[in-house]
Amino acid sequence: MDQMAANKTAPALRAMKSKGEKIVSVTAYDFSSGAIADSCDVDFILVGDSLGNVVLGYDTTIPVTLEDVEHHTRATRRGVKNALLIADLPFGSYQVSPEKAVESSIRLVKAGAEAVKLEGAYTDAIEAITKAGIPVMGHVGLTPQSIHSFGGFRVQGRGSKGEVVQRMACATQEAGAFAIVLELVPAELARRITDALEIPTIGIGAGPHCDGQIQVFHDVMGLSPELFRHAKDYVGARGLMVGGLEEYAKDVRAGTFPSEENSF
Repeated sequence: MDQMAANKTAPALRAMKSKGEKIVSVTAYDFSSGAIADSCDVDFILVGDSLGNVVLGYDTTIPVTLEDVEHHTRATRRGVKNALLIADLPFGSYQVSPEKAVESSIRLVKAGAEAVKLEGAYTDAIEAITKAGIPVMGHVGLTPQSIHSFGGFRVQGRGSKGEVVQRMACATQEAGAFAIVLELVPAELARRITDALEIPTIGIGAGPHCDGQIQVFHDVMGLSPELFRHAKDYVGARGLMVGGLEEYAKDVRAGTFPSEENSF
């Protein structure tokens, strides 16, 4: 168990690319989901600002605060023993200045994160955070915190615009990021970026050629009310949970629960 824990580090993830080993990751936002993911030997767990959508009920990630991510990082940390735990820097916590980015990152590390992730080519921030001794994961393509600039959740980097995304990815690597998320970009562009970079690429809606994949816990479990094209429902948990609760309600109303075996 100790050896397993020692392997789940930012340098180890970066080394997986040179070994040709695929990186497996999911989001998690609390003790239970973190513990479940960790028990399946995923390589890293992200406390994503997508908690705004799937946990807090916002339409976008923009309202998520640093305090929100701190709270959920602490909870998830208690369930994660082996995987590398990464926390998202939410909107407004790093864009103002590199100093603000470092301060925010330190708060997330103190909450239990072992690395942070930020969106866009904020190279000065990446350099400053890395200098502070905190590993940084980048994120290009569709960056949900910039959703108003994109005009919606749309694939990024089609045609000649792919060169812009690739330049951002290269700049992120040069700034010191140990890995980078590619979100909603054409599969061929993701392949070119993956081949061009020394650091691993982690895809979500970016095709099969990335060095690893990340999915939202709720999507993989089938807890989300809708299924997105880039995701796959492996469990159908929403239907199972609804069915179970309906049976529970039926039993309570019929007076058959609790029975003698459930009583003291």
